[in-house]
Amino acid sequence: MTDSEPTALRQLILVTGPARSGKSEWAESRAAGSGKQVIYVATGLVDETDLEWMRRLEQHRNRRLVDWETLEVPIELPAVVRSASASDCLLIDSVGTWTANLLEQEAQVWTTAQGDLLGALKSTAADIILVGEETGWGVVPAYPAGRLFRDRLGTLVRRIGAIADAVYLVTGGYALDLSALGTPLPPANN
Repeated sequence: MTDSEPTALRQLILVTGPARSGKSEWAESRAAGSGKQVIYVATGLVDETDLEWMRRLEQHRNRRLVDWETLEVPIELPAVVRSASASDCLLIDSVGTWTANLLEQEAQVWTTAQGDLLGALKSTAADIILVGEETGWGVVPAYPAGRLFRDRLGTLVRRIGAIADAVYLVTGGYALDLSALGTPLPPANN
């Protein structure tokens, strides 16, 4: 990846849906068909004391093609997006994990980080495929941290969807092209 590439947006795809819906697999298939060098950007923190989490990370690693580069980027996601070149396809998995990694940040720090990511997505020369979770379809979380996560992630996914070339909802074993089927909402004020 280099900073010397032109900064024209190539393609921005958002893949969203509930847990265990196949979002990552759908995004991986899109990346594999991009014809570009795929760089898998993993936002998850490695915690070797959490065996269940480590098994999930291993599942994702085992699905990746051998010629894909992998970057572990729990925080500095905007910088990686900005440094990508036109020959790259960044597969970012996931927006929810990145949001969780920044959950303890004050509101102003979060607002700046979110704006920095959106700006990087708008100006990059690379193809970008983002996996983003849908968390707001259930009951309101009982704890303040759960509500904060749901609200921050929901707003970020909506803002990414507003600038994406294509938005897919993966659920029930199907990927629905929301950008072809739906009508975009007016821009969010937050």
